This record gives sequence, C-alpha cells and structure tokens, in this order.
Amino acid sequence: MPDAGSDQFKHLLQPDSVLPSQYLAGAAKRVRQEPVVRLIEAMLRDAVECFQKHLFASKRKHQDAFREAELWICSTDRSWPFAFENVCEILGIEPNYLRRGLLEWKERQLSRQREYGESVPMRDKPRAPAPRRCRPR
Repeated sequence: MPDAGSDQFKHLLQPDSVLPSQYLAGAAKRVRQEPVVRLIEAMLRDAVECFQKHLFASKRKHQDAFREAELWICSTDRSWPFAFENVCEILGIEPNYLRRGLLEWKERQLSRQREYGESVPMRDKPRAPAPRRCRPR
C-alpha cells in the first residue's frame, strides 16, 4: 500500500481549475432552461423590485406591495414551496446574503431620506460637483 506522501495519488487531491464565470455560465444555462425555474426567477425579481420601488410609496396599494415583499424576504419559513429561502435555493442564491443586502439597502435609503428630507429610491443621491480649486498662478 502506498504511503500518504506518495506522488502517485496527489493528482486526486488537486482541485479542478474552473473559473467562476465558467461554472456559473453552465449552471445558469441549465437552470434557465426550465420554464418553472424562469417563473420562480421572475417571482423573486418582482419581489425585489416591489421592495425597492415602493419603499417610500404614498399610495396604499404600493405600501401594501412593499410590506408584502418585505415580509416574504424576511421570512425564514421553508414550509411552503415558494418561500423566499426555497426560491433562493432553487436559483442557487444564498438567501441570507440577498436578505442582508436588501435590508442594508433599505437602511441606506432611509438614512438618506432623513438626511436629505426626500426619498431617493433605486439609485444613489446625485452628488454635488466637487468645488473647483484655484491653481496658483
């Protein structure tokens, strides 16, 4: 029996060299081929759009859409097939990572609203141009 330090089996312990883009491109192609998966992807996209678009909504139906999306995103219940965590798992997305990112986005938007006194959804507040500095003559 060969010893553990033998070069004979080292090739078995070496990881395959695959770029993330190569892996994800193949996985995305396989996943997106199935109509049900495309539907699930559209459902997640819609929830994220409602969450971001209606954060500062004034109309009740838009406020309700935001709250519904937020409750769904924040839920850790996996008891039904279209729960946020199950949807993310089907799409190969880490649910806690996406949830944390969306909640951090929300906090930044709320902070900016308090700071500027207006809503700034979906994009960063435009910054004033930097003051021009006079060059010494």
